[in-house]
Amino acid sequence: MLEELKQRVYEANMELPKHGLVTFTWGNVSEIDRETGLFAIKPSGVPYEELKPEDMVLMDLEGNKIEGKYNPSSDTATHIELYKAFEEIGGIVHTHSSYATSWAQAGRDIPCYGTTHADYIYGEVPCLRCLTEQEIKDAYEKNTGLLIVSEFQKMKKDVLAVPAVLCKNHGPFSWGKDGMEAVHNAVVLEECAKMAFRTELIQPKVKPAPQALQDKHYYRKHGANAYYGQTK
Repeated sequence: MLEELKQRVYEANMELPKHGLVTFTWGNVSEIDRETGLFAIKPSGVPYEELKPEDMVLMDLEGNKIEGKYNPSSDTATHIELYKAFEEIGGIVHTHSSYATSWAQAGRDIPCYGTTHADYIYGEVPCLRCLTEQEIKDAYEKNTGLLIVSEFQKMKKDVLAVPAVLCKNHGPFSWGKDGMEAVHNAVVLEECAKMAFRTELIQPKVKPAPQALQDKHYYRKHGANAYYGQTK
């Protein structure tokens, strides 16, 4: 069932170790099929070198396992809340990539210090509050998703313009129109986190890039008047 979706999700998951975003089994990718309302996600705790396309677990948006011999990722409930809230999200990635996670552990947004960041992410990458003790005890993964949803809605952030978030004391989530785009954004996030860290080491009093420069670089790649790349 949905074998092509499982194949895509398998391939997207295999990109994580290739790009150095995961250690051991610390990460997962999912992608949703909006027609059926089902999504495929990496199984929990299975080493990447042992994964096969048929190991991907099919889930519905109520949290029911539809197909698969393994349990789904422990972060499945977070993915579900994002898919339910944002129709434009088609794929989600969670990692503990070291630089992005360091910013999350510090409880800091990642400022936009330059055009590399601005090309892909509009403004800073927000770091959200830590979950309360009760939120952690009650339904940790679901409440992680609900917090991301509520904060993005409160901040009026476009999830495709800001395709990543840091969960305080935890790590990053990123997303995109499908699983591969979500992985792409996870790689970009880690590189931006790394560059921002080094930038502050070199110049502790650094300020974010001028807004006009941020706007120029973001909108030349995104939106109705984008002109970066080749016309199709």
